[in-house]
Amino acid sequence: MKELDKIMLNGMRFYGYHGSLKEEKSLGQWFEIDVIMWGDFSEAVNTDKLEKTIDYSKVYDLIREVVEGESVNLIEHLAYKIMEAIFQVPLVEKILVRVKKPQAPINGPLCYAGVEIVRWKNEQ
Repeated sequence: MKELDKIMLNGMRFYGYHGSLKEEKSLGQWFEIDVIMWGDFSEAVNTDKLEKTIDYSKVYDLIREVVEGESVNLIEHLAYKIMEAIFQVPLVEKILVRVKKPQAPINGPLCYAGVEIVRWKNEQ
């Protein structure tokens, strides 16, 4: 099988109202998102044309719409919703979505709580 190329968007930050606690839904908090998208971008490599690859500014906007949109309880579900939105973009064959929650309600020092999901397009 041919190796796939990848495009990465790392360190995106959006404010959302996700979590299982009432305070998380009313006050909101920052979420950090990393995404890796795999696909065959050989036409982009050969032609140097944007329409032959993934326009990552559009992917960024899709992710922002999901994170800043409808509230969910679990970051696992939030990651899945992000993945579903990105799979609508042509050329994407596999996705890694990482959601980090720096202000997770944990009683102690913590850099972040997070989840990472990886799926192939036909595994949704």
